Amino acid sequence: MIQLIRKMLLPLLVLNFIISFSSHAEDKNPFSVEYPSIIVTQVNHSITIKPDAELLKQIQSDSTQVFINGASIPYKIEESKLKLDYKFTKKELVQVQIKEYSISEEINPIPLWLSILPPLIAILMALLFKEVLSALFIGLFTGTLIIYSYKGASIFIAFFQAIFAISDTYIINSVNDSGHISIIVFSMLIGAMVTLISRNGGMQGIVNILSRYANTARSGQFVTWLLGVLIFFDDYANTLVVGNTMRPVTDRLKISREKLAYIVDSTAAPVASVAMITTWIGIELSYIQSATVQIGVTESPYSIFLNSLPSRFYPFFMLAFMLFIIYKGKDFGPMYKAEKNARNLQPESAIEVDSEDKAENELEMAKNINPRWYNAGIPILIVIFGTLAGLFYTGWDSNVWNDTTIVFSKKLSHVIGASDSYLALLWSSLSAVLAAVLLTIGQKILTLHEVSDSLLKGFKTMLTAILILILAWALADITKDLHTADFISNALISINVSPQILPALTFILSALIAFSTGSSWGTMAILYPLILPASWYLSHSVGLSDEESMNIFYVVVSAILAGSVLGDHCSPISDTTILSSLASSCNHIEHVRTQLPYALSVGGVSIFVGLIPAAYGVSNWIIFPAGMISLYAIVHFFGKKLEE
Repeated sequence: MIQLIRKMLLPLLVLNFIISFSSHAEDKNPFSVEYPSIIVTQVNHSITIKPDAELLKQIQSDSTQVFINGASIPYKIEESKLKLDYKFTKKELVQVQIKEYSISEEINPIPLWLSILPPLIAILMALLFKEVLSALFIGLFTGTLIIYSYKGASIFIAFFQAIFAISDTYIINSVNDSGHISIIVFSMLIGAMVTLISRNGGMQGIVNILSRYANTARSGQFVTWLLGVLIFFDDYANTLVVGNTMRPVTDRLKISREKLAYIVDSTAAPVASVAMITTWIGIELSYIQSATVQIGVTESPYSIFLNSLPSRFYPFFMLAFMLFIIYKGKDFGPMYKAEKNARNLQPESAIEVDSEDKAENELEMAKNINPRWYNAGIPILIVIFGTLAGLFYTGWDSNVWNDTTIVFSKKLSHVIGASDSYLALLWSSLSAVLAAVLLTIGQKILTLHEVSDSLLKGFKTMLTAILILILAWALADITKDLHTADFISNALISINVSPQILPALTFILSALIAFSTGSSWGTMAILYPLILPASWYLSHSVGLSDEESMNIFYVVVSAILAGSVLGDHCSPISDTTILSSLASSCNHIEHVRTQLPYALSVGGVSIFVGLIPAAYGVSNWIIFPAGMISLYAIVHFFGKKLEE
């Protein structure tokens, strides 16, 4: 027994001696080295060296050199620490040497090309399964699995670490941000307001006033278009309210259900994507902010949003194209046949949907209610003017405003650029909800219980969007950690892609993804964190100035959003496309088939007359007239006249 104990103790004593010796040796080393938690090849990483007090004095006194694997690396001293940049190229034993002291550690960096896999797999999964949430999750898992596989763990352990990191690291970090929380709360409040002003009859009251002016096919289409423009703050509200309300009017005027569905669908997202106060603004600002943080641009997200508005050609061109169609009384392609059938009292594809087969409409007006326009008008005006007031309040600078040498437009731009848009949106949306509640209860339209129920239903309508947001923020963090933007920009530079062509290519890519997934929001979630930094790096790589690079940046911001709207319009699995068919009681395939030629026509003009010239710096004062002339020519030469 004694012999057995001796045999067991001997290895333990030897191991303890080795550990003690190693610890003692390490304690004698006068500095320590901290590496980034995630290291990728071909990218500069910041390494922190912590010297003790005596070594720090020596370094400061004689400018001691720091060597990594024998090469002298420049450094700077910050808060008694040495900061230096180093680019890892492969798995290697990295030796850091200061004077006669050195520390070695084996580093296994992640190959840069692997950084493209998380977003690429997310895109491919979205294309394959036509679903964005699961695609984003799989993209997240791919990223975390890559990270932990290169941290020395076995593939089995890395698998579980990757799963857990999705929730305990990336999702938590994505919501542990005041700006992100503000966006979530704002979206929920807007959803609640939209539901309540629809339930209390306010929205119907606005619609009733405008529908009085529809007495011909042309005026009926124009009123439908105008309603779509006026209900600008939410594309779902636009689609459901305008489609359901105007359908009896357009039927009476012998306007085809396909044309109604087209007008409804093509005013919903385009208007919501360019208006400054909508349910879209929150996600746009968040995606823009995530990109500006990566590239170090100090301009506020709201200012970038405003500067990108003039180059959002597809939404503006689509709204104008519809006006030309209405004014000329012409159509082409399958839409012409549908309109001709409707004028001849043969609405073959205008299939009524039984009420019991309709999906539950959260925006349906409550029964036995007298619609009053101001029940919706007052909350909407509060959102609009409340946001403007909030922007001025948070961004006000009396020195700038009182400076007579600065023109008014620049003063306004400075105020909005310096403002806190998140606070302004929160204040205005909460005020609007409270106003809608007071109007509803004060007139005894709904009981307090019914009001609370409507608000909760409004919150629920934004659940999917919020889930997409959270996963998109998390995926953006993954791409940031893996330096995906560096890989894309390096790839674009290596194939000599011109920065001026990038917006057009981005527009097409965005349209293809949105078409395949049916989600414009999901498309923006995937592309904004990738393409925006890449456009910035690519522009500078060819020698463009900051001002010229920002022009490309603004146009790319617009191209991603506009392309996603185009793809959403053409997609048969898009939620707004389906809702447009449902609200208009139109055969869904017929709606897609008749709308497709119009969307592609406007998309083509947006690329060749809009995005490419804008990227080369052509003034919008030239682009917009040229675009309008092109659209008018398409209607004039390809359209066929329909009799009233």
